[in-house]
Amino acid sequence: MEHLKDLIREVPDFPKPGINFYDITTLLQDPDGLKQTVDGMISKFRGEKIDTVIGIESRGFIFAVPLAYALGAGFVPVRKPNKLPHVKVSASYDLEYGQDTLEMHSDAVGEGHRVLIVDDLLATGGTAQAVTKLVEQVGGEIVGLGFLVELTFLNGRDKLRGYDVHSFLKYDS
Repeated sequence: MEHLKDLIREVPDFPKPGINFYDITTLLQDPDGLKQTVDGMISKFRGEKIDTVIGIESRGFIFAVPLAYALGAGFVPVRKPNKLPHVKVSASYDLEYGQDTLEMHSDAVGEGHRVLIVDDLLATGGTAQAVTKLVEQVGGEIVGLGFLVELTFLNGRDKLRGYDVHSFLKYDS
């Protein structure tokens, strides 16, 4: 899947100076690139028994829904605050420039449900770590975490020790 990097646009100094943003919209608009990406993610997790695929707002939704469909699992969105209408559980996490919070419906994952967490990007790991806390808070079992892109130089995987973490495209700098 390394050739898919050619379809990802790198935008320097976004959203602030010194940050190199990996824009996956150019990959998503390419029919073959999108198909190869989704098919690759499905093939990685096809052998697992997964009850629920969680997509992290918002680009994680793009990959989580087709994975859930192909794996015969349900889909659960994890969202920023005040976006979900029912009783929620929440977890806060640190950012470079402050704190943020994610929420999930408290009944979205049942006790013992086998869960796959999906997002587009693993950077510092704070977002994904917060979602693992949400899943475990409601009694779910994390089967794995899947990311399209991993920025290995930010060591986000360190916050996810003890979990099966898979990323498809790795950037070392």
